[in-house]
Amino acid sequence: MAERQLNHYGVFAFTERYWGSDPSQRRAVLNNLLEETQRLGERVYTYTLFPARAEADIMLWSAVLAERNEVASEFFLNYAHITAQWRGYLKPVNTLWGFTRPSVYAPGKSEQELSPFDETRKPYIIVYPFAKTSDWYLMSKDARQGMMNEHIKVGRQYPEITQLLLYSTGLQDHEFVVVYETDNLPQFSELVNTLRATEARRYTLRDTPIYTAFYQTAEEFLKTWG
Repeated sequence: MAERQLNHYGVFAFTERYWGSDPSQRRAVLNNLLEETQRLGERVYTYTLFPARAEADIMLWSAVLAERNEVASEFFLNYAHITAQWRGYLKPVNTLWGFTRPSVYAPGKSEQELSPFDETRKPYIIVYPFAKTSDWYLMSKDARQGMMNEHIKVGRQYPEITQLLLYSTGLQDHEFVVVYETDNLPQFSELVNTLRATEARRYTLRDTPIYTAFYQTAEEFLKTWG
């Protein structure tokens, strides 16, 4: 069985203080941010959100292995400590996080499984919270499995698109965080459109806000925001 991971997506907006600073000061803030972000987790990636969304500018994807019970508290307290120094320049807008676990509907490792520990990142990431209706959980396991088989079959028609499913039931307002990586946004939109025509869609309670973000290396990030 794969090791449990804690994955966290922090959505931030630059403050008026940041935009009111001179270019050299903004550059210093960004250099410090990029240096300190690497202490947030075992893997940390920087993404640009704006102008795909208006209320936020960037997203940080942090991940740690979480086999020990203490890892969650260690991660969150460390995250709070490190990001506290940015608060004058960077305002938290939203956080989405959860734990990995084996799927009850598709046992075994999928070739489309997305991992923060992969060596390379695709250009685009799509992240959103997800919750099912009460009726979904009141159905039999066999009924749910049948609908999920249809859902999985559709996903396999798009092998280039990888997915990470995080479980957060009872830990956040939603139950899951769904994450996709792709190098083709129109193709991903086509996948979602097809999935919404499946029977399981009837039992979706909520699946917004949707964050579409653009992966950037440190150098690219500095060029965009410096």
